[in-house]
Amino acid sequence: MGEGKVPEAPAWAWLRRGLGRLRPAPAPVARPRTAVVTDSAAALPASWSEEFARLGCFASVTLPVMAGDEIFTEGQDVDTALGVALAAGRPVRTSRPSPGQFERAYRSFEEAGFEGVVSLHLSGGLSGTADAARLAAERVGIPVEVVDSRTAGMALGFAVRDAVLAAADGADPAAVRDATLARLAGSEALFYVPSLEQLRRGGRIGTAASLIGTMLAIKPILTLQDGLIVPLERVRTSARALTRLRELALDKCAACGAPDLAVHYFGNADEAEEFAAGLARAVGATDGGIVVTPLPAVLAAHTGLGVLAVVVSPPEARQGAHKGDGAPTSAE
Repeated sequence: MGEGKVPEAPAWAWLRRGLGRLRPAPAPVARPRTAVVTDSAAALPASWSEEFARLGCFASVTLPVMAGDEIFTEGQDVDTALGVALAAGRPVRTSRPSPGQFERAYRSFEEAGFEGVVSLHLSGGLSGTADAARLAAERVGIPVEVVDSRTAGMALGFAVRDAVLAAADGADPAAVRDATLARLAGSEALFYVPSLEQLRRGGRIGTAASLIGTMLAIKPILTLQDGLIVPLERVRTSARALTRLRELALDKCAACGAPDLAVHYFGNADEAEEFAAGLARAVGATDGGIVVTPLPAVLAAHTGLGVLAVVVSPPEARQGAHKGDGAPTSAE
């Protein structure tokens, strides 16, 4: 690194390389002007969350899960409790966070002197999280723009990363929002679940689709469309479903150049690592080039055990794409 440049922590430098826009470090700003808030459905790797938190302009609100009569937030306890409950067929429910959780986050940034907050959240078609954030935004004096991502997992997580990078570089709230919407517009989440029963129980997919899958032993590939979970393709076996999931991800990669990639799982880490390794070989990714993280408990509660998901997220969407139908929405 040349004389006079500001050194970056290794993890932070890796995040910038992941965006494909590594450049000489800019002259340091006094501090970020914009804060970024998200929720645990973004599935951020722990190292990312830690790095973002060190910047002082980032916060994440955990989304609760009920396994039996107990309420859990993210972490090892909820993963274990949720896995046991799902395996035993016990009731599992999710709940939106209280507006007060968001209010505390927003107020802390207001008191710290930030110009505004961009708050990025799980699809409103799957959760009332964004609604809770909007209620909280009305209670604070700082401008808060709430973005309903209409997606989940690292399709949201990559957008959060873009937002934090922009905020750390001194971008104002409008510029942070625009970077977020552009990333969200091009991202796609594809996933396979061994059974649709958990989605049916949670009301996240139609009963008819669940019955068809059960009766005909069809293994569906699902996606998020306009913020809702919908069937994309139906195949006959689990092996074929995983093969088709890989093919669809590769088709998406070929269509958009060199996207960021993530693989999610719950209860099947070895299968996810094997799947990610094969995908990495196919696209020529380096070791660690594909993010592999557990599906957050708030999402795994609906998909069940054995889920495998792929997120394909181009760094730059087609200009103006975020203004079309089905695009993420924001409101102050």
